[in-house]
Formats: sequence, structure tokens, C-alpha cells
Amino acid sequence: MKTPGADTTTRQLKVARQIQKDLSEIFRSKGLSVFGGAMISVVHVRISPDLSIAHAWISVFPSQKAQEVLNRVQEQSRSIRGELGRRVARQLRIVPELVFFLDDSLDYAQHIDELLKQ
Repeated sequence: MKTPGADTTTRQLKVARQIQKDLSEIFRSKGLSVFGGAMISVVHVRISPDLSIAHAWISVFPSQKAQEVLNRVQEQSRSIRGELGRRVARQLRIVPELVFFLDDSLDYAQHIDELLKQ
């Protein structure tokens, strides 16, 4: 049985890492004011084999604002994609479509930690 991502090529991994880095810089440069005072971290990026779609998992602090911030990010995905295009123009022929998801692994770990303390 294959593990998830076993067919991922080196090129996909490099592009995904670059997109993760660039998205992190974009969120940092847009500042806290655009996203309601929340800090956004890009936890993981997975890109399709044809490099046309990038799935990005983001973590939001404070986590109480996570859904609200995700909605704002999704509303602004066109402008974020445009900014990403300016950054990767020389490396990629096509700027991938961006699909954002919430990464709740930190909340889950915190919940498990609380259960273990009880």
C-alpha cells in the first residue's frame, strides 16, 4: 500500500516549499490589520501534479478568530494569487489556483494535552 504523497515529484515538493515561503511573506506583509489582528502561519502546501492547484493549510492565532480569518483569506484569494504571481513569475509558467484550509492540529494537540492533565 502506498503512503499519501508517495507519487509526489521533487519538482512538486520544491514548488510547494516556494509557495509556502511566498505565502508566508505575503501574509506577513499584508499585516495584522487586513486580517482582523490575527497572525497567519502557512503550515503546509500541497500542489497538484500539473502544478495548477495549490492547497494551503493555514494556522491562525488567536484560534478563536480562525474561521473569520479563513473567510477573509478566501475572499482575498484572487489578490493573494496575484501577489504570488509577481513573486514566482520567473519560476512558474502558471500561477496555481489557491485553496485554503484551516490547520487545527495545534488546537487538537492542546485538547489532547488538556485531556491528559485531567
